[in-house]
Amino acid sequence: MEKIKLGTHPVLYPMPTFLVGSNVNQKPNFMTVAWAGVACNEPPMVSVAIRSVRYTLKGIRETGVFSINIPSVTMVKEADYCGIVSGAVTDKVKDCGFKIFYGVLQTAPMIEQCPVNLECRVEHQLELGSHILVIGRIIETYISPECLTDGKPDVKKIKPLIYTSGSGSQYHGFGEMVGAAFSAGKALIKKE
Repeated sequence: MEKIKLGTHPVLYPMPTFLVGSNVNQKPNFMTVAWAGVACNEPPMVSVAIRSVRYTLKGIRETGVFSINIPSVTMVKEADYCGIVSGAVTDKVKDCGFKIFYGVLQTAPMIEQCPVNLECRVEHQLELGSHILVIGRIIETYISPECLTDGKPDVKKIKPLIYTSGSGSQYHGFGEMVGAAFSAGKALIKKE
């Protein structure tokens, strides 16, 4: 099979759509991020790659805390808006009609309309080049009650946004299940 070289592009799918929040000059602000994910389980940590010029990063550095808010597919306009407009020139909370709440730390703004919110304290910042990799320890996780099934998060109810680049930058909804984790691969286990 022939493969085509694309260069050093980070073609990783899916990319989550997160709204990262921080207080900048004592005012809540949010930016859209797709380069983010789980960094560690014990202790629970997440990573977020942010361009050094971003206004939200200023708040993260000032306060040492941030939030990750997972928007549902119904919030595609708001999520996109927070990625194309700077909080340095407008009040995104007002523009998007976000209802803000604060959790345990009392300093990381979170969006009520997002089904899932992670409240984080900065543990590390790594300057990598175009982006700063911010590693945050999850202090608390919040979820809307209607997004639970048997007391556990249900991705079909959360309906997270997925970002894709390449042939066109687009947002997608979560797709259908194609196999059970820790089970589908058992079909390939050789019997002795």
